[in-house]
Amino acid sequence: MHFLVAFFFLFPGAGPGAPAGKAARTAESPPSHDRVMAALRADGLARLGAFDFLSGILSCGPRPAGSDNAARAVEKTRSVMQEIGLADVHLEEVTVTLWERGPGSAAAVLADGTEEPLAAAALGSSVPTPDGGITAPVVEVRSLEEARALGEKGRGRIVFFNRAMPTDVLDTFEAYGKAADQRAHGASAAAASGAVAVLVRSMTLRVSDLSHTGIMAYDEGVPRIPAAAISTAAADRLSSLLAQGAEVRVRLELGCRTVGPVTSHNVVGDLRGRELPAEVVVLGGHLDSWDLGPGAHDDGAGCAQSLEALRLLAALPTPPRRTIRAVMFMDEESGGTGGKAYASNPKRKSEKHVAAIESDRGGFLPLGFTVLADEPTIAAFNRWLPLLKDLGVTFIRKGYGGVDIHPLVESGCVTIGLYPDSQRYFDVHHCAADTLDTVNERELELGAIQMAGLAWLIAEEGIPR
Repeated sequence: MHFLVAFFFLFPGAGPGAPAGKAARTAESPPSHDRVMAALRADGLARLGAFDFLSGILSCGPRPAGSDNAARAVEKTRSVMQEIGLADVHLEEVTVTLWERGPGSAAAVLADGTEEPLAAAALGSSVPTPDGGITAPVVEVRSLEEARALGEKGRGRIVFFNRAMPTDVLDTFEAYGKAADQRAHGASAAAASGAVAVLVRSMTLRVSDLSHTGIMAYDEGVPRIPAAAISTAAADRLSSLLAQGAEVRVRLELGCRTVGPVTSHNVVGDLRGRELPAEVVVLGGHLDSWDLGPGAHDDGAGCAQSLEALRLLAALPTPPRRTIRAVMFMDEESGGTGGKAYASNPKRKSEKHVAAIESDRGGFLPLGFTVLADEPTIAAFNRWLPLLKDLGVTFIRKGYGGVDIHPLVESGCVTIGLYPDSQRYFDVHHCAADTLDTVNERELELGAIQMAGLAWLIAEEGIPR
C-alpha cells in the first residue's frame, strides 16, 4: 500500500475517483521526466517484479533454441506480455538449428596406469565421437597459431587448448574475448594438423570443477572433429601431468548431434505510442540458453528486465510519445538468427526503429549504458545523466549494444547495452551454476528500472543531438 500512496502523490490525476477532466489533462500533458523517474524507481523497488518474471522463465528449464523448453518459454512470455496489457502481442518465426547434447559427455585422463575422470562438456555444434569414443595422446597448446603449426606432432592426437582468460584485465568481457577464439575455432585449427579431437579450457576466471560450454564453428574444407570444454580444475590437472614429460592419453566420449533446422519464435509486444506509434524503441533480451543450466543470468535476466520495464512503463498514467516494444529474441547463443529475423521481418517496413536497448550481460548490479554511436551523440546522451543518476546510472559511454539488436543498426537504429558489474558473470556463464539463487532481486530490478527510464526519455525526446 505504501507504493500506491507514493504513486498517487507523484501523479494525483491517476488516483481512484479522479475527476474525468483532470485525468484527461494528465493523459494529454505528460508528467515531467523527474517525476517519471521517481515513479519508476518507487514502483520497481516496492514490487521487485523482474525476479517474479525471471522465476517464471526459469521454470521452463534450460532453453536451447529449437527445444521443447524453448517453445514453453515462448508461450509463457507471450502470456506475460498479454497480462501486462501490451498491444499486438504476437510471435515471429525464426528458423534455428537444433543441437542436442544427447546422452552426455565423458572424459578421462589415462596416465601411469591409472584413469582419472575429467569434468567435460561438449561444445555447441560439435560432432559426436565415434561409438566407443576416442582415446589418443594429448598435446597442449596456447593459441590457434600454435595448433596450426603442430604439423605431424598433432596427427592422431587430442589437442588441448589451455590459454586462460587473463586475470589482469579489469573488464571480464574483454578478458573473455582474449581467450574465446580457441573455443570458437580451435577444432578446425587442430584438425588442420591432423588432430582427432580437441579439449578447451573453460572460459571462466574461477578455478572449479564446472565445465562451461559455448558455441564453436567448423571451417569449410577441414575435417570436423569432436570438441569439448573441460573445467579449469581439470585443465590445470591435465597441464600438470603433461609438464612431467610422460605421455598422457585421454579418452573422450560425446553423444551430441545436430537435429536440423526447426521453427522457433521471437515474442513481440507493444506499449503503443500516443503520438508517434510507428516510431519504435525496443527493449529486449534472448530467451534461449545453453542446456547445462537454466540460464538465469544468460539471458533470463535480460528478458525479465525487459518485461518488467514494460510493466513499469505501462503503469504510468500517460503512454510514451513513441512506441516502446518488448522483444524476446530466440537463438542468440547459436548464431543470432532471432535478431536477424526480427530486423528483416516484413513488419519492419512500416516502422522506424529509433533505438534498441538490450540486456545480455547478466542480472548483476547495473552501472550504466554503452551506446553504439559517434562521440557527439554520446555527449548528447550524457545530458540525461542527471535524471538517470536517480535510478543508479553512473555513466553513458561509447560501446556495443548487443548481438540481437545489432542487425537494426543498418536501418539507422541506435543500439544500447545495459552494462552491469561483470566481475562474477563468468563464474556462472554457460554452466550449471547459472541458477536463480545467484540473482539478487534488487540488482535485477535496478536494471529493469534503468532500462525503463532511458526508454522513456528516448520515446519522449528521440535520440538526443
